[in-house]
Amino acid sequence: MISIGVIGYGYWGPNIVRNLRGLDECQVAAVCDQSPAALRRVAQTYPDLPVTANPSELLSSAEIDAVAVVTPVCTHFELAKAALENGKHVFIEKPFTSTTRQAEELIELAERKNLTIMVDHTFLFTGAVRKIRELIEEGALGDLYYYDSTRVNLGLFQHDVSVLWDLAPHDLSIMDFLIQAKPEAVIATGEAHLNGLVDVAFITVYFPRNVIAHVNVNWLSPVKVRTTLIGGEKKMLVWNDLEADEKIKVYDKGVQMNNGPGLYELLVSYRSGDMWAPRVEQTEALKAELGYFLECVTTGQTPFNDGVAGSRVVKMLEAADQSLRERGRAVRL
Repeated sequence: MISIGVIGYGYWGPNIVRNLRGLDECQVAAVCDQSPAALRRVAQTYPDLPVTANPSELLSSAEIDAVAVVTPVCTHFELAKAALENGKHVFIEKPFTSTTRQAEELIELAERKNLTIMVDHTFLFTGAVRKIRELIEEGALGDLYYYDSTRVNLGLFQHDVSVLWDLAPHDLSIMDFLIQAKPEAVIATGEAHLNGLVDVAFITVYFPRNVIAHVNVNWLSPVKVRTTLIGGEKKMLVWNDLEADEKIKVYDKGVQMNNGPGLYELLVSYRSGDMWAPRVEQTEALKAELGYFLECVTTGQTPFNDGVAGSRVVKMLEAADQSLRERGRAVRL
């Protein structure tokens, strides 16, 4: 049985602990947080669970095999590095690190010590994203044209990272998982309105073969929207993550261009067929992801959401930051 220590019991930490305790393959050895209030919440919910305010107690413990790092991104590198140096596997909240240089150092260290890094890209384990990946791989959509995502709501405002680093990692990791091509350039625009951090942003990512992706992230929206459109040569798809039942709808709609009688004439024809909603597996994504982490640690297999995948997302975030500072200049990757 794998023994796991959890560092961080703020917004996401309680979900990590709850799901780990629901898995038979592991035990939560202890929870660490520097907030006394957070530690009191742990004690109230899990009276049997040891708590500490000192992460070194978990990082140096010979009784702990792996560590879940669920802390602000500025602390990820030092905590993950210490865990790896002490021979522990690492499950780490998104985004992986603050810079690609930090990501590369952690990847190299894990490889040298034969340890597993998994980045918490939870959406990759949802039934919706798995179904979309399946539809793309079987060619149901045809060649991809675009990926267009809107992830907006009122708050939650962060005090250490912009809306880019808070919300966009979800969409960039999903996009990376679905498109599976190396992005060529990133353009980003946005503005900071309240606390000095960008709270409204738009990211455009260019891929080979004329595939384009667009991500809209916003902390200042009056409504919560979680909608993604994916357009293909054969069919188009809408994923509304707020829908209770029919999260994915596939539309047999498209446009065809045919040569007309004249040299420069093109005939445009529109196809409008049926809409269908494929069955989407209803599972708790985080529990599935943590189960997969335990499987990878046990078998030694490399997770598809490993440090390298996390580094690709960080690289796009860095490029988006640079483009935003330069008022939307395209940054090559």
